[in-house]
Amino acid sequence: MKPLNRPTALIAEDESLLAENLRLELQKLWPELDIVGMAAHGQAALQSALRLRPQILFLDIRMPGMTGLEAAHALAEDWPEDVPFPLLVFVTAYDQYALQAFEHAAVDYVLKPVQTERLAQTCQRLKTALAAREAAPAPAGMQAAVDQLRQLLGATGLGAAPTPSAPLRVLQVAVGNNIHMVPVDEVLYLEAADKYVRVITAEREHLVRASLRELLPQLDSQRFWQVHRGTVVRSDAICLAQRDEAGKLTLQLRGCKDRLSVSRMYAHLFKAL
Repeated sequence: MKPLNRPTALIAEDESLLAENLRLELQKLWPELDIVGMAAHGQAALQSALRLRPQILFLDIRMPGMTGLEAAHALAEDWPEDVPFPLLVFVTAYDQYALQAFEHAAVDYVLKPVQTERLAQTCQRLKTALAAREAAPAPAGMQAAVDQLRQLLGATGLGAAPTPSAPLRVLQVAVGNNIHMVPVDEVLYLEAADKYVRVITAEREHLVRASLRELLPQLDSQRFWQVHRGTVVRSDAICLAQRDEAGKLTLQLRGCKDRLSVSRMYAHLFKAL
């Protein structure tokens, strides 16, 4: 039977040889660490982490489908409030500029190929962090993790796409043999839907065959706010932001009956509340 206080970790790495090497190195350096799962891509990492709730998460930055940062972002939105958020270690081959971003955000990282001496330092930092967080309430740790991820997502080259010099003014939407020209001024919000984006106006709904990740950098970031990993809202369409007793935020838009949830990653946009 495993000790109740045995630390747990999940490894997310799409290169199986590197993943196995990391597991073996961790086993040698930190025998007490229980590797509870291995994930080969970002979506699997997200699902496994939510199910297994490890204390530590090793995330490869470049993974197919969903990057390590995107997986961490999604995890921060879906993680339960009463459970300490995993300590994050990014596995990366990024250059020095990007590594400075990790250091600035107080998130640990290891470089590929993994060096034993550097990984030993990471293990010691993790042990110290685990011991320190035993005295810290889960919500405080959650907020710290959200702040760190927000910093990383805004760092050039890590998660943020450059703002275009000329943001989109019109969305071209194909409907059969026709192309509808939808002014972005009429868009209330956009919502990810598999391989499409739902474009909601006061009059109707359109489907654009593109990802939200592709569309978002083409929009004016001053007007279009991301409020959830799958939702972008035209800010001047918001008429009310309401916080419930549990602290959850929902938005009411002019000319729309839908109520949109704001994730904890974007709650800072509504500080006036």
